[in-house]
Amino acid sequence: MLEKMDDFFTARVNGYDEHMKNNIEGADLFYKYTASLLPKEKNANVLDLGCGTGLELEEFFSINPSAKVTGIDLTKAMLDSLKAKFQDKDITTICGSYFEIPFGEEIFDAAVSVESLHHFTKEEKIPLYIKLRKSLKSGGYFLLTDYFADQDEQEAFLRQELLRIRQEQNLSDDVFYHYDTPLTVEHEKEALLAAGFTQVEELNSWEATHTLRAMK
Repeated sequence: MLEKMDDFFTARVNGYDEHMKNNIEGADLFYKYTASLLPKEKNANVLDLGCGTGLELEEFFSINPSAKVTGIDLTKAMLDSLKAKFQDKDITTICGSYFEIPFGEEIFDAAVSVESLHHFTKEEKIPLYIKLRKSLKSGGYFLLTDYFADQDEQEAFLRQELLRIRQEQNLSDDVFYHYDTPLTVEHEKEALLAAGFTQVEELNSWEATHTLRAMK
């Protein structure tokens, strides 16, 4: 049976950091790399989508200890772990779906998401990315480091498998279940551009994980 997204991560919060660092190809590099691209100005304001336990924030706060971060995640246990880890930092945590939570307009200097958005379709992402773009200040940008499909065929196969399993298990369409359905890099770029970002570039990659930067 597929697990609900929240249940999946709640059950794995203990040991999550070690698992991600030791079992995901390139994780020892891409968390630090992503953090190095975030704003270094004093009191920079950053939005983190699917922040989890804050693995990308460990390096970021060592670079910019005065930064302000708003972290959104579905899983309370993950946010509790994050807050315990960064008790002396300026972090606001919001437990819920980043599809539903308002971000405001022209608030953040940058936004970031690491290994979170590979569960959703291009069509689901475009409205989210529109909302995200509007939340950025002029000159702001979004950093996406995530797992991507190698080919269109892989993307289509994984999406169809999820739909098949949902139907077999009679699962509700309006509940998030944990199953990886990554887009290709090109389809991700298309979603970001369709949302109004002016430029999207791929900056680096580690096997199936790539870092993209989308400029407002």
